[in-house]
Amino acid sequence: MLTPSLSRRAVLAGAAAAAAVPLAAGHARAAGTAGYRWRNVVIGGTGFITGVLFHPRVRGLAYARTDIGGAYRWDDRRERWVPLLDHIGWDDWNLLGVEAMAVDPAHPDRLYLACGTYAQSWGSNGAVLRSEDRGATWRRTDLTVKLGANEDGRGTGERLLVDPRDSDTLWLGTRHDGLLRSADRGATWAPANGFPATPLATGQGVTLLVAAGRTVYAGWGDGGAANLFRTSDGTTWEAVPGRPSGTAARVPIRAAYDRHTRELYVTYADAPGPNGQSDGSVHRLSTAGGTWTEVTPVTPGGTTGEGGGADTFGYGGVAVDARRPGTVVVSTNNRWAAVDTLYRSTDGGRSWRSLKDTAVLDVSETPYLKWGGDEPKFGWWIQALALDPYDSHHLVYGTGATLYGTRDLRHWAPRVRGLEEASVTQLVSPPAGRAHLISGSRDIGVMYHERLTSSPAAGMATNPVFGSATGLAQAARRPSCVVRTGWGENGNGAVSHDGGRTWAPFASQPGIAEDAPGPIAVNADGSVLLWSFVHWDGTAYPAHRSADGGATWSEVPSFPEGAVPVADPVDPALFYAYDTGTGTLLASTDGGRSFAARAGGLPAGDTQFKVAAAPGRTGDLWLSAKWNGLYRSTDGGGSFTKAESCWASYTLGFGKAADGAGYPAVYQVGSTEAITAVYRSDDEARTWVRINDDDHQWGWTGETVTGDPRVHGRVYLATNGRGIQYGEPA
Repeated sequence: MLTPSLSRRAVLAGAAAAAAVPLAAGHARAAGTAGYRWRNVVIGGTGFITGVLFHPRVRGLAYARTDIGGAYRWDDRRERWVPLLDHIGWDDWNLLGVEAMAVDPAHPDRLYLACGTYAQSWGSNGAVLRSEDRGATWRRTDLTVKLGANEDGRGTGERLLVDPRDSDTLWLGTRHDGLLRSADRGATWAPANGFPATPLATGQGVTLLVAAGRTVYAGWGDGGAANLFRTSDGTTWEAVPGRPSGTAARVPIRAAYDRHTRELYVTYADAPGPNGQSDGSVHRLSTAGGTWTEVTPVTPGGTTGEGGGADTFGYGGVAVDARRPGTVVVSTNNRWAAVDTLYRSTDGGRSWRSLKDTAVLDVSETPYLKWGGDEPKFGWWIQALALDPYDSHHLVYGTGATLYGTRDLRHWAPRVRGLEEASVTQLVSPPAGRAHLISGSRDIGVMYHERLTSSPAAGMATNPVFGSATGLAQAARRPSCVVRTGWGENGNGAVSHDGGRTWAPFASQPGIAEDAPGPIAVNADGSVLLWSFVHWDGTAYPAHRSADGGATWSEVPSFPEGAVPVADPVDPALFYAYDTGTGTLLASTDGGRSFAARAGGLPAGDTQFKVAAAPGRTGDLWLSAKWNGLYRSTDGGGSFTKAESCWASYTLGFGKAADGAGYPAVYQVGSTEAITAVYRSDDEARTWVRINDDDHQWGWTGETVTGDPRVHGRVYLATNGRGIQYGEPA
């Protein structure tokens, strides 16, 4: 996803063999769960597709990997992607980022994934998942090293490879721990003897692995005299002679081998990407003769012709045509002003044409790709690129938001049915109106879902357009009033008076809103807005209040900085806030002008503790305090009682009451036993029933959950990389 860059540090050096752990991904329901059917609320893509791989021997078989949302297999008959890692549970959330994937040309049912989202100190070690049935079931080997599927360099080549001489031998390139080798199809791993490069603590390590005939090539991204190595016997490695040098060839990004001409094409950039590249090149190696030839389509560094800015970029993806010798396609990357493109050559790189120049884009299936404008763009962050080995005109490429495909090299459309990667932060299910759901996400702002089974027709909310949403709220007694906040291009807050269909920016905003737009609340009748301000790095600022729809704002000094404002759903004068630093519930009885402490001595120390107000009731508050448990107040926060029915609660929401019940259904992500899961209670949290199962876990799901106020049993769940999941009783 398009996330702020993360700091880096060294991780464990070396890799020891690890025990293989069975990891089933069938369709049996876990014991003790209610029968639920789970599906995605359709948006379409919405995240960085970091790799696409066609199987070289099976027509119609392809796989895709993402930086935070798992891996997918293409179902050619149904023309949609099938998620392969939804069974990854809460404790293993770090494995939903797929660093690399590999197929075995000689055994089409075998699939290998190298999983691990972050190489930071707080991230768990990576793992290799291996399947004998195209990802239907898995076995898992835990590594003693970390991988970085959502870090810089995540769009480089596949770092995992089945050896072309022996299907039992696998190679795995790591960022900080060199090259690993397995001799038993990924069950155990050890450092590869003889690999000559030394990792840097802040570097990229191995950026790609590719087979050229019976020779394995490894790209190296940590600088030094060599950045491309090879072995012809699996034991002895050497630096490739005559390799390109200079800034434009600093980091090998991807490589592809033309078996007809015995030539290896390598794309280069001055940085691993996907951000931060300003120079790059493309080179062709004759593997038989050892001769290098530069075949760069366009040298970065000119002007864009669009305002005269510098046309800086690197090169990313590369794919060769398995049916036509000398036909190759490469992509630019990080070409923001002029927009990235694909260049195609039919003569081995001697001449090129830009496919963007003649492209006709059809985004009618995923209208958000217009990004608030009238015309869609060819895309940015193009590093994943693949050519169908059975169809020379079937070409696909990934961007930071989608996967485009063509069958004629001219007409392009998203190919993302079934692939949902949004990182969701906000969910509102209105009590009435045309939409059952309004959502807010990172990177794609706010959307109004008139239908759950198709991408919102209006696309992203406009006026203004947001990148990432930070707040979304609806007036409980006046649901036509909805407010949203986020990182916007022309204002960071907006109000809707038709239930979220159309928007108008706040007439003004506090100065701090430009740098730290945070969560917002609107009181029960829509007359008061309360906006909290938190920068993405966690720095908090004083909240502000508006009683005229955002025309003017005044500071609220008594509101705890950085807290999430909560409006009472009945009384317009009441707001609540939880001070996570002191474990104190505060309340306002004057429409948010001032706040005073009520209950204290509650769990403290975690900014992710959440307060939710039960609909249709005044002063009925629930506190999800993570591993500290679940607490409830029925007197507006004057006192709280701990619920004995669960020992952990991460987020909580409400939906329509069951038939005959006098209280809304309560949904939560939490733990009532040994597992963190999704639960529903129809008796005010006295008892719970698990409503997801072992095949539907989606990693970390602690952001937000809400039920549908019009349909009992329907629940909407925010995930961090698998979009919006919605469940209904089967």
